[in-house]
Amino acid sequence: MSSEESPASPFVSETTPRDEAPQYVLPLVVHIEKTAPPARTDALRTAARAVLVMLSDERSEGEGEWARAMRDWQDARIRKVVRRARGAEWRKASTLPGITVTGESAEVRVFPPVPLDGWPKELAKLQVSGTDLDDPEPPAAPDLGGPVLWLNPELDMSAGKAMAQAGHGAQLAWWELSDTERKAWREAGFPLSVATAAPERWRELTTGGLPVVRDAGFTEIAPGSCTVVADHPALRRG
Repeated sequence: MSSEESPASPFVSETTPRDEAPQYVLPLVVHIEKTAPPARTDALRTAARAVLVMLSDERSEGEGEWARAMRDWQDARIRKVVRRARGAEWRKASTLPGITVTGESAEVRVFPPVPLDGWPKELAKLQVSGTDLDDPEPPAAPDLGGPVLWLNPELDMSAGKAMAQAGHGAQLAWWELSDTERKAWREAGFPLSVATAAPERWRELTTGGLPVVRDAGFTEIAPGSCTVVADHPALRRG
């Protein structure tokens, strides 16, 4: 699933100078075996953590081997695409440079950004559609004392789409934090919760000054739709 954010953000749906730059995408691959698929909420949580791990990896910074690709990606639209893999597909994908992040039941591998039309063949052939996951049991309540990525209760997104959106939310929170706050979050292992907000709470969240993801509307939902609010303790006001 491909997704971006919109007005006044690096994921805008309107034409901006970012559209003039070469376009890159951050690939994420979720491991889904037919007999043992991950739980949906854990997959969303793990995808968000994978984005944070990539952003904070030393190879993504300074003169690191992924730093140029990361800069080029962030100079253009901040695209993320989630694909699924199983069996031999997953094993082949795991041989490419990247980082595998594990959750309670989910495995997500994140790769350095690639040109929009220049995917490695091992990833290009993986399916985007069909990333449908469920929670076999009701997810635990979010830890309100820690970072929470709140999903819009009015939107119906596939798991792949929601994973990309959760990744956007985590990235916006990361950008808003100070170096000290980032370091603390990283050293703690990037704990976070993902939950669907109650309708009345959603209205408060989207007007409370927290980072809000607005989708560009290329897939599944209308342009400008608010999808995720990134609620990190360091960003809460009042």
